[in-house]
Formats: sequence, C-alpha cells, structure tokens
Amino acid sequence: MSTNILATIVAQKFKEVAERKKQISIAQLEAMPLFAQNSFSLKANLKNPSITNIIAEFKRKSPSKGIIHATASVQEVTNAFAQYGAAGISVLTDMDFFGGSLEDLSTAVKNEVPVLRKEFIIDEFQIIEAKAFGASVILLIASCLSAAATQSLATCAKELGMEVLLELHDETELDHICEAVDFVGVNNRSLKSFEVNIEHALKLRTLLPKNKLSIAESGIYDLATYQLLKKEGFDGFLMGEYFMKQANPAKAFEAFATAVKTEKDAV
Repeated sequence: MSTNILATIVAQKFKEVAERKKQISIAQLEAMPLFAQNSFSLKANLKNPSITNIIAEFKRKSPSKGIIHATASVQEVTNAFAQYGAAGISVLTDMDFFGGSLEDLSTAVKNEVPVLRKEFIIDEFQIIEAKAFGASVILLIASCLSAAATQSLATCAKELGMEVLLELHDETELDHICEAVDFVGVNNRSLKSFEVNIEHALKLRTLLPKNKLSIAESGIYDLATYQLLKKEGFDGFLMGEYFMKQANPAKAFEAFATAVKTEKDAV
C-alpha cells in the first residue's frame, strides 16, 4: 500500500466537497428536519456507568483491509449497537475508500444514541451536512488540518450544538487541541502506513490534557487490549473492525458488551 494514502484521500475529498456544494446549498441543508434537532451527548454517555464506554463503528471496508463486511445491514447492526449499550455509534460516510454514505448515517441516527460522522472533514460544509443528516458528533483528523483550521472547524461544530472528537497520531499534533474539542482520540493505526501499534496510544495518553476525555481508536481486537487501555486511563474506545469482520457483527457486539459489563459488575 502507498504510504501516501492520506494525501490521496484528502485530495479526493476536496473534489468531492466541491461537487457536493453544486448539488445542495447550505440553506437547503439547514432546512432539513434533523438540522433543528437537539444532538445527543457522547460526553454524557461516556460518563454513564450503566452503559459501555464503547463507540461502536459500522464500516464495510478500508484501504488497509479491503472488504470487511460487504453485506451487513446498517439498520440491524446499529440497532444492536444501541440496544446492547454502545455509548455512541460511528458511521463512515466516505464512499470511495470506506464504502460508506450519508444514507448509512441517516439510518444509524434513528437510534437514540449519539452518532459520530466518521469522515475526512476539511470544510465547514461537511459539518453543516453532518448536522443536517442527524449526526451529534464530528471527527476532525489533525493530520489533515492545521491547528488554526482545527480550531475553526471545531468552533463551527460547537455553534451547531455538536460535540467534537479530535484524532491525533503523534505528539507533534498536540497543538491542535483547543477549547472547542470535547474528546481527544489517539489512533493506533497510522493513516500513512495503516500499521497498528497499541504502544502508540499508551505513550501518547500521558501527554493528553486531563480536562479532555480520551478515546483509544483502532487495533482493539480483544478484551485484554480493551482492559489494558482502560487501565491506562482511556475514557472511551472506538471499535469497528473487530465487530464488522465477524459473520454477525450485531452478535459480536452483544457478546463483547456483555463481557465488558460482566467485568464491570465483578469489580
């Protein structure tokens, strides 16, 4: 795989957003029924001891893994995520590289839990679009943005009543953290090489500000890894591939969530 996949994705995203702006106006997005709806709070859910601290992700494919689950039902899987105690649901909306869509987001937001639009956001238009399609949380990836752009986009989201997850990959991106960011995520998967290294999260965790909730992302494939990261102080866990690669992602999440709750009850 090319080590420049992130640059390829971002270049495509600029073209995609420009095309999307020709198809629908900001005024049209703001007139959509879900735009006026109050967002659900992922922050509140991550602090709620009666549910898991997992942000469960619906993902069909990725540049690193290829097809993960081509036939999974968005409705069935996201319903299970909500039913069995996910703190939030993450939905990929990138079509070219991840096989996702805004239609997937529209289906997921029918569940009464916060839904994260997982996207390579480079323009305020995408944030307004996320709100119009019912997302409660947006993702900003530091590797795609300057610190100033991060602050501007995060502020835009906050003004719309949404929460913001900022994803970091190394200590050089710590300057992207700003007041408008609610959660700081550490991605164990390099967006340049797509290699996974859990040690990455453990190292960066100690450098994160204590007034922001921290999210461990990618590479969490078993209960032992989840427990290790939780012990190191992570507040939330974004997991998708582990569930989506199973024959029945809904059942896989149910089993994992049950194990997490059982462990919590035993403490």
